[in-house]
Amino acid sequence: MIPASWAVILSALLFAIGLFGLLSRRNAIAILMCIELMLNAANINLVAFSRAVTPQELTGQVFAIFVMAIAAAEAAVGLAIVIALYRNRERIVVDEVDLLRW
Repeated sequence: MIPASWAVILSALLFAIGLFGLLSRRNAIAILMCIELMLNAANINLVAFSRAVTPQELTGQVFAIFVMAIAAAEAAVGLAIVIALYRNRERIVVDEVDLLRW
């Protein structure tokens, strides 16, 4: 069995990569991918701690499934917004999005 510390290190590394990508990217699709990477890092943490603390209970796995469902809904809404922006602007650079500004 893999130690929980390895999973926590992997999760921290994935979260750091996602956070760096979130703060450094300008493309909306890349930002959505980085957010998904951060959510998956949180899922790895949930499952690892659940298995380490109480191997018989499935609480961490259930929470991870809920996070995956929320992430899927977030990706669908985010992609719909990105498509609407692309149709209006022909570009999806986040810095140029000012549609709500008068």
